[in-house]
Formats: sequence, C-alpha cells, structure tokens
Amino acid sequence: MTTKDDRLEFEAHKREMALALGKDEDAFQHALNTLIVLDKYDYAYLWSWMGVPIIQMPADVMATQEVVWNTKPDVIIETGVARGGSMIFMASLLKVIGKGKVVGVDIDIRAHNRDSIEKHPLSPLITLIEGPSTTTETLAKVRAEIPAGASVMVVLDSDHGRDHVLDELRCYGPLVTQGQYIVVADTVLGRADMSQTPTKRSKIWYPGDEPYAAVNTYLKETDRFETDEALNSKLVLSSSPGGYLKCIGK
Repeated sequence: MTTKDDRLEFEAHKREMALALGKDEDAFQHALNTLIVLDKYDYAYLWSWMGVPIIQMPADVMATQEVVWNTKPDVIIETGVARGGSMIFMASLLKVIGKGKVVGVDIDIRAHNRDSIEKHPLSPLITLIEGPSTTTETLAKVRAEIPAGASVMVVLDSDHGRDHVLDELRCYGPLVTQGQYIVVADTVLGRADMSQTPTKRSKIWYPGDEPYAAVNTYLKETDRFETDEALNSKLVLSSSPGGYLKCIGK
C-alpha cells in the first residue's frame, strides 16, 4: 500500500490556518489577556536554553528557529545580550546547520552573564561587543565581524523605547542581506492598550513609545523590508507579533 505524500498540502494548510489566525482579533485578544495573567509570574523569565536563561516566549523561540533554519544566515547580530540564552539558542542552530556565528551587542555585559556565555560549549560561535548599539564605534566593530559576502540576520532586543528601536532599525537594517530577516522584539507592547501594559519591568513602555511604533515608522521609510504575514499571523502568546521583517531588497 502506497501512502500519499502530503507534505506540500500540509504546508499549504499550515499557511492557510496561520493567515486565518492572524485575522482573528478575538483570538489575539484572548491570547493577550493570557499573557497579561502570565506576566504576574514572570512567564518569559521561566525558560532556559541549554542551561542559560533565554528570557523569551516559547512561540518566539519557535518562530526564530523557523527563520534561522529556512534562511541559514552566516552571521546573526543581536542587540541586547541580557543573560545570554538567546545567543546560545541561535548559536546552537548554527552549529547544527554547520556554519555561522552570533554577534552580541550590549551597552553593559555584566560579568556573571559574560561568564555564563564564555564558559558555554557554544562560546566559540559567539562574539561579544560591549558598547551603545548605535554609536559609530560600536557599529564599526559589528561590521568588522561580517565577512565579505556573508548573509546577515539581525535581532533587536535591547532598549524598547520607540526612538531607540527606530535608531537601531536605521543602523542595522542596512546590514541585513536580501532574503534574511530583522526581528524586532516586544512589539506586543504596541498591540495592547494602556491598561494592558506590563509594569513589572525596570522600564515601562506605553503604546506609541515602543518597538511596534518604531517598526511601523521604519516600514514607511524603506522598501527593503516587508512584514512576513504568515509568520507574524501565527504569533499569539508571543512578545513579537508583527516584528518579523523579511529583507526583499538589495
């Protein structure tokens, strides 16, 4: 008995359902309300990747995995190192792919976090750059880590204020190569109303002064990027809906 090869149909159905989910505002609001409840328990802080805190929603980890696997970048640049788990996560994907490195940029890489990263088995695939992400000096160090002809992906996850994120988009967007992605974290802050804004943070970003506002402004400035509709549509129970932008220009 021959079993039908339904892989193409399966993928087409996934896309159809994702796009339908993206149009279901009630489902998104239910998911947002769930996130608000979970935030009481620091839900995003409860997870680790290979022994290092990752501080990500599981849905965003899966989405980023899909992007990295499908595009196989040579260099992934992440602004905002935090405890290092996200860098370890992306380095582990590159290890499986068999190429590439992660460059982490942060204004303050604390000694204990640097220790966790540099003692990890995947540390040979990681380069740390300490300094403000958008200064000329820091950007020069970042560019020096990009080999000629390399494909480049960027993740922006540092200060989430609208002006800072927009500055990062303008600085790092040009580094992203055609077919690769720039991922902007915590865009969910712009999808909530004032009363839903998380307040258990060292900084609080209200609607209009957050990453989603920066994304919307940047997309009006450039024709190099477009929102990946199918990927973003399935990002419920996520911190970054609308934050996955694909580079379509040279």
